[in-house]
Amino acid sequence: MAYDVWGVRGLYTSLSDGWTYLNAHHQPQVPEKVASAVWRSVRSAASVPPPEPVLGSHSKQLLGQPEGELYPEMARVAIADLAGVGANQVILGPNVPALYSALVAAMRPMLRRSSTVVLNPLDRAPLTARLQRAGMEEKWAQADLATGDLPAWQYAEIADGSTRLVSVPAAHAELGNVVGVSGIVDAVREKSRAWVLVDATAYAPYRPLDLDAWGADVAAVDVAQLGGLDIAALIFRDAAMFNRLDMGALDLQVSQGLAGGVPAVVDHYASLVEAPAGRASRRNRLKHSMGETTAYLNGLRDDLHTFLGTLPAVHIVGVSGEAAEDTSVERIPRLAFGVTGVPSETVLRRLLANGIVATQTCASPLLDDMGVADMGGAVTISMSPFNTQNDIEQLVRTVASLA
Repeated sequence: MAYDVWGVRGLYTSLSDGWTYLNAHHQPQVPEKVASAVWRSVRSAASVPPPEPVLGSHSKQLLGQPEGELYPEMARVAIADLAGVGANQVILGPNVPALYSALVAAMRPMLRRSSTVVLNPLDRAPLTARLQRAGMEEKWAQADLATGDLPAWQYAEIADGSTRLVSVPAAHAELGNVVGVSGIVDAVREKSRAWVLVDATAYAPYRPLDLDAWGADVAAVDVAQLGGLDIAALIFRDAAMFNRLDMGALDLQVSQGLAGGVPAVVDHYASLVEAPAGRASRRNRLKHSMGETTAYLNGLRDDLHTFLGTLPAVHIVGVSGEAAEDTSVERIPRLAFGVTGVPSETVLRRLLANGIVATQTCASPLLDDMGVADMGGAVTISMSPFNTQNDIEQLVRTVASLA
């Protein structure tokens, strides 16, 4: 079935305000069904449901308990469907940085004085900061400064018997380059039994998660970046891993009301494209729907790269330039660009004046090394399931007026 972008746009009442939203990396729009689900769950969390007249095998066993007691488990089931795992492999928390801190604390029984952690320059700064507080000796992987890629081969040289944790992102949140997680895992396994921790937050809005395909041990996802509200999850490859952890450190409190909205987020992505006939599981509906959505957004991404690339004054970070032109890097529908001789603040103001919402690219040592500061900064564009070809054309025309 063809992707019905106009039908998808109807799921977001916020789009009626007239803005063209290309800032999914910063503030995703919340679908109406998700907002309604959160409101309902907040309102009903303290309510005690009436007793069921007949108890069957599928009845709620909450006699006399508030309905909100169910919501965290429902959220774990939904995240499990998003990742293709069991609900008993999911830990909830208020946000990903808090979950990283909790994971490191829970790993204390596994750590020794000589333990090391492998970090990288692509991870979000708040996550790296939480891992640095663990007190382990730090080792650093390096990025390809032409593309922003994270080469896998180096991990066979960095990880060793003292390594306990290796952190990588599934994709860079602003440049859009997808990291070869499975290759990194294979390289780590050559000399180490370290756990590989993947921040899947930027990746999850575009593709279903698959820890088995990656070979990773733990993945993190921020539901707010999927168009939900402030709740996050750690997903473990195997529930048996909990036997090595101090599980008290992972006992984080989450809002029952926010947890009640998580199933609606996953259901939203599973219903962007109508499922094939038959009784399909939510996981299979999700894979089908996101597959069609990704194919559609990849087409918009390719057009954006092509049209911006024809403007001689535009530099797409990690894509433009002689060093990057012969490389092949997989990318989600996000990019950062600058206009030669035009500060990024000016570019952003011109976009806003033409009804386009984007953001300035966040400064980081990696982007500085890639030359972003030298060209006056960059602007990040990221797409959502509701974006159209008209949005891309509007963006390119506006940038062309500066370039």
